[in-house]
Amino acid sequence: MEFFRIRKDIPFMKHALVFNAISFITFALAVFFLFSRGLHLSVEFTGGTVMEVAYQQTADIGKVRDTVAQLGYADVTVQNFGTSRDVMIRLPVQKGVTSAQQSEQVLAALKVADAGVTLRRTEFVGPQVGEELVHGGLMALGMVVLGIVIYLAFRFEWKFGVAAIIANLHDVVIILGFFAFFQWEFSLSVLAGVLAVLGYSVNESVVIFDRIREAFRKYRKMTTHEVIDHAITSTMSRTIITHASTEAMVLSMFFFGGPSLHYFALALTIGILFGIYSSVFVAAAIAMWLGVKREDLVKASPKPGSDPNDPNAGAAV
Repeated sequence: MEFFRIRKDIPFMKHALVFNAISFITFALAVFFLFSRGLHLSVEFTGGTVMEVAYQQTADIGKVRDTVAQLGYADVTVQNFGTSRDVMIRLPVQKGVTSAQQSEQVLAALKVADAGVTLRRTEFVGPQVGEELVHGGLMALGMVVLGIVIYLAFRFEWKFGVAAIIANLHDVVIILGFFAFFQWEFSLSVLAGVLAVLGYSVNESVVIFDRIREAFRKYRKMTTHEVIDHAITSTMSRTIITHASTEAMVLSMFFFGGPSLHYFALALTIGILFGIYSSVFVAAAIAMWLGVKREDLVKASPKPGSDPNDPNAGAAV
C-alpha cells in the first residue's frame, strides 16, 4: 500500500556525515547522563516490600495508589494481580523501617479508605534478586544483539550486520539516556520495551537493506550512495504508514493505559522515533562508510550457455 510515491530520489547520503555527527553527539550525551546520574531503578531491581491485598469488589487502582502515595511513597507500583479484586503493591525500601512495619502502615491506610480490604501476603524482595534481574536483562540484551548480527550476516552481508547493531545500540543507549536524564523509573516493563525496540528497529533496517540489495541488482549504473538514496526513498511511504500506525497504538497506551503502562509506552515512543532515524540515517550510512558494494550482494552470473559447475565455463571454444 502506498498513499504517495516520491518520484525523485532524496539525496540522504549527501548529508550522511551531518546525520552521523548528530547521532554521535546524542549518543555521547546519553552515555554521559547514564554515568553521571545513573538509572532510577524500580523495586524489582533495588529490593523492597511486595504486598498482595484483596477487596470484596473491583478495586479502584487509582484510589489505592493515591492512598499509598499519601504515606510518602513516591515510587510505588500498584497493579491488579490475578483478578480485578486482587491488587499487588510494591514499596521501595525505607531506612529504619522494616518490611512488616511498611505493610502494617499501608494496610491500615487502605482499611481507612475501605474496611473490607484484607492482606493476602507480604514479602521482602532483597537486592540479590535485583542483581539477578540485572544480570538476566543484560544477558537477554546480549543474546538479542548476537542473534541480530548472525541473522543479518547470513541474510545480507556482515557489513550490514555491523551497521544494524551500531544503529540498534544507538537506540537503546538513547532510551536509557532519557531515563537517566529525567530520572524516570526504570522497571522490568521498561526493560521489555527496550528489547521490543531492538526487534522493531532491526525490522526497519532489514526492509531498507533488502531494498538496497534489490536496487543493486536492478540498477547497475547507479553508484552505492545513489542506490542507498533510492532504497530509502522508495520505502518512505511504507515507513510513514507503519510507524504512524504503531505510534498511534503506543500513544494510546501512554495516555489511556494508566501509570502501569506509562513508562513502558514512553520507552517505546522514544525507541520508535529514534529507530526510524537510526535505520535511515545511521545504519544505511554506516554500511556505506564500511564500503558495501554491488559485488557484496549480487553474485556474478555465468555467461549464457556455460555450465556454472565447469571450471572452464566462459572460456573460448
